Amino acid sequence: MYHTKHFVRSILIRTNIYKDLLINRTRILSVNHNKSISRKKSSTTVAKITNNQEIKKEHKYVSELYNFSNANIYTSRTHTCGQLRAEDSGKLVILCGWLEHVRLNRFIILRDAYGSTQLIVPENASIDLKIAIKKLPLESVLMCYGTVKLRPVNEINKNQSTGSIEVIVDNLILLNSVDTKIPFQVRTFNKANETLRLKYRYVDLRFPEMQFNLRLRSKLLMKMREFLINNREFVEVETPTLFKKTPGGAQEFIVPTHEKGKCYSLVQSPQQLKQMLMVGSVDRYFQVAKCYRDEGAKSDRQPEFTQLDIEMSFTDQSGVMLLVEEMLSFIWPPELGKIKIPFPRMSYKEAMETYGSDKPDIGCSTKISSWTTFVSNPTNEVFALILKNSEKNISNKQTNDLKTSISTNYPDIKFNLIKIKSLNIFKESLPKIIPGIDVSAVLTTDNILEHDLVAIASGPKYEALSVLGKINEHFKVTNSCVDPWRFVWIVDFPLFEMVSNSIQSVHHPFTQPQTEITSNNLLEVKGQHYDLVLNGNEIGGGSIRIHDAELQTKIIKSILKLPIETMSHLIEALRSGCPPHGGVALGVDRLLSILCNTNSIRDVIAFPKTFEGKDLLTGSPSEITKEDMERYHLNFDNKNK
Repeated sequence: MYHTKHFVRSILIRTNIYKDLLINRTRILSVNHNKSISRKKSSTTVAKITNNQEIKKEHKYVSELYNFSNANIYTSRTHTCGQLRAEDSGKLVILCGWLEHVRLNRFIILRDAYGSTQLIVPENASIDLKIAIKKLPLESVLMCYGTVKLRPVNEINKNQSTGSIEVIVDNLILLNSVDTKIPFQVRTFNKANETLRLKYRYVDLRFPEMQFNLRLRSKLLMKMREFLINNREFVEVETPTLFKKTPGGAQEFIVPTHEKGKCYSLVQSPQQLKQMLMVGSVDRYFQVAKCYRDEGAKSDRQPEFTQLDIEMSFTDQSGVMLLVEEMLSFIWPPELGKIKIPFPRMSYKEAMETYGSDKPDIGCSTKISSWTTFVSNPTNEVFALILKNSEKNISNKQTNDLKTSISTNYPDIKFNLIKIKSLNIFKESLPKIIPGIDVSAVLTTDNILEHDLVAIASGPKYEALSVLGKINEHFKVTNSCVDPWRFVWIVDFPLFEMVSNSIQSVHHPFTQPQTEITSNNLLEVKGQHYDLVLNGNEIGGGSIRIHDAELQTKIIKSILKLPIETMSHLIEALRSGCPPHGGVALGVDRLLSILCNTNSIRDVIAFPKTFEGKDLLTGSPSEITKEDMERYHLNFDNKNK
């Protein structure tokens, strides 16, 4: 009832404002146009003549994300710039937005977060208005009072949501003129490079695709909360960002305090905190959590990122996986089609042996062949990847670059990449590459033909497989991807691995082993860990946790050789009556990046960092003052500055 009364009252207020402004439009025009624009002429951007049709095609993101009737409550406008349709013809409307384009000083494209509308200044408009429009800088903020009119049939733009109408301007008010040189125009053609766009992110956010990405992000997070809270009785709990530095895992950011020699650490994830919530009987927890890792950036990584963190008591691996499948099915945007659950499951061993990766794209990757059995007296494992009819798909430079990269990162692997231009030459050269190989058996088994591209890797098993997995990523067979959303659970990971002659956890030291750990089976025992992969990208991972204090102490202290004192808070919690529990974390940024089909997760984050972890918008990280250094007992060595 309140909303109905408020909406009616809002319309009445707008109507009265509209009448007052029409009566006094000459005075308002004088105040808002002549004074502002003439003074700022020298520093404004220059309007470029651009094909009007190209501009309209940019606004393709008209989505069911928007409930237009609610978008105008509490505002001065009656409609958004993406709202008006043919049935609105004849209405008096108020639009607010940014000046995107001007043509012939009469045709104006006004854009806001919801779309764009074409405005037309009448032939008989006042001289003041025409002069003002001529001087008006692009990206200035305007308010338009006008009447909706149907476009002639031959002028309807089917690529624009408002393409069937235009608004005849009665009054145009400048709310704020651009008083600087905008570094780039909001156009999808001839788009500015990412460095410039990140430096001026507040302008970049005006792009329709950025608006779409951020609004979809908001909707999906809301749907996640709706499912977990309303449908599954989970409790959203905020855990601290400032935490204690603990050993193992990714490198953490250190936060100094005014207490000399003592620091906080920004959490890698709420892992230990959510486990202690389970001890505290908060048996169904979730959080949209900010996490921090001081490690190298990639297109799918940021030093700070967002994950949906979930934990449950009295559950098992299947329970957690079912929860994730049902939640994703619930939140999935209907315009992207339905997803099929349950998702298939694949062991780590099968994933590596088949695709050379623990995050395989099961529909678009070529399967690896084992050639070890075709070699007499093999000294190493031999694997091959046959990319059909791909001989011309890689240049000599790319070939050399790949070989250099592999020799640098995998020094123990013998690698060859062969373009088969002649099958006879291949038959002659293969025994020189792999002595003792049965060439006929290889050709028959893998149906190798001219114009194929063959990658061969020999050496330690999982390293050789990983090399071919990297090649697989470069040559996805996209035309074979029948299903656009290729989910798979990867399970049965090793619990430990050997790195630089020391035992380390494959994921983290809190994962429950599947079998008893002994001194003889450290590298064979598997963990109750599970990763969720979508289209070749890991979007989530979790595990059943260790809830026994003695086992947790053994792994941390005796096996991983980590100082147990740093984990005393967790060990004490496990001794206090901890239920069996497990959980999962979904990478919100990665998931959104896949759904929005972006090249980087930076395109689904409002204010991201660069590849090097820098904030170009504010210039951070930046130096601090001498006073701050003294307060936090810091002393930087600036000799190499």
